[in-house]
Amino acid sequence: MIQGLIDSTLATLGDVLSPHGPAVQAAAKSFAPGDFSVHFFLQLAVILLTCRVVGWLGQKLLGQPQVVGEMIAGVVLGPSLLGLLFPGLQSTLFPKETKSVLYAGAQLGVGLYMFLVGTTLKVDHFRAKAKSAFGVSLAGIVAPFIIAVIITPWLLGVPGLFATGISQLNATLFMGACIALTAFPMLARIINERGLADTSLGTLSLTAGAFDDACSWCVLAIVLATFGGGPGVALLAIGGGILYVTFIVLFGQRLLAPLGRKVEREGEMSLTVLAITLALFCLSAFVMDAIGIHAIFGGFILGTVMPRGLFATELKRKVEPLAVVLLLPMFFTFSGLNTRMDMVNSPTLLLIALGILAASILAKGGACYLAARLSGEDNRTSLGIGALMNSRGLMELIIINIGLQKGIIGPTLFSMLVLMAIVTTMMAGPLFELVYGKKARASGELGAIDTRLAADPA
Repeated sequence: MIQGLIDSTLATLGDVLSPHGPAVQAAAKSFAPGDFSVHFFLQLAVILLTCRVVGWLGQKLLGQPQVVGEMIAGVVLGPSLLGLLFPGLQSTLFPKETKSVLYAGAQLGVGLYMFLVGTTLKVDHFRAKAKSAFGVSLAGIVAPFIIAVIITPWLLGVPGLFATGISQLNATLFMGACIALTAFPMLARIINERGLADTSLGTLSLTAGAFDDACSWCVLAIVLATFGGGPGVALLAIGGGILYVTFIVLFGQRLLAPLGRKVEREGEMSLTVLAITLALFCLSAFVMDAIGIHAIFGGFILGTVMPRGLFATELKRKVEPLAVVLLLPMFFTFSGLNTRMDMVNSPTLLLIALGILAASILAKGGACYLAARLSGEDNRTSLGIGALMNSRGLMELIIINIGLQKGIIGPTLFSMLVLMAIVTTMMAGPLFELVYGKKARASGELGAIDTRLAADPA
């Protein structure tokens, strides 16, 4: 009797991560709502612990900020390492049926973070650096597309890199978007962790990166329009984005000013004001997601026109810890779960991967450096801008995942672009410190890196 009860309990415990929904005829059981909940909480716990451990190791051993550790943690938890060593464990922990839930949480986390970043944007810095920001943005778009025009015909000649039958124009546009991309969330985290959030250099880089990122997504929308989406996809993304940004810029501050005045009168942000603010954030994220750009731009754009002063301080105090510590790691993990690092498996493919990496660094970092110099920035500042703008991060992984899913590129080119994304992101922080950060901190222009912030940026 007792042994039977023990056996039954152990069997039930061993079946916790199995699907419990009704079985369709001739098919396995489906996932019940409770199964998604069980997996989600376990996944979140594993993600948080892995991000902390890998981030700490990256900081201690490689001098990398927490954000890079979070990116690598996603690859560690995916098929590249955990799935390679323990495939059964990896598939049980992250079954494909649950990835949609994880994706939604990831978008909430990164959207909230970029919303908060928007509230710290120094408009006066941007106005003072408008010429430099425009020049850097333009160079960061034009040069990558020139490089794409040069290398894409060569890549099309290698079997398996692009989908069969893809036009040279579409392949070139896609490669240009991938090379031009600056990882907006990654750039924001690096700028905050390096103490650049309140500097003109940080504002210039963030503004230029936002523009380049938005342009890359618009180009992607044009490419997707030729893959069954129709011209309406591109028209809605570009036209809708322009209309929405114009409305926010012209009327946003005026419409939101009463919220700031209410917080100033009461001396704190009430739960009602917080609820209204978060509802507006969700609507803004919805608009940008629905038109085909990305939810994070909705959060960032709305954040730039939110009231400053006590309102911004209270919003950061109430929202940032949860967004950064709990939600944001899901974003930096999700794409890593779909990454395979064992696809570049021959000397020829490795040389191609290294060629793409070198061309990407030259096109993005080099062009942004030259543009900053031509705009009147000194050599050290221009080098710092080039180093920061060359970071691509998991936004790159997102855009190339779309390309893989839509049949634009093959798994081999996907893996090469993953390699490019990881290397350019890992080199951004150390290269910035080498060309700008160390001298700036020694001269007092920048304070010392806050190691507590780097380890726990909340």
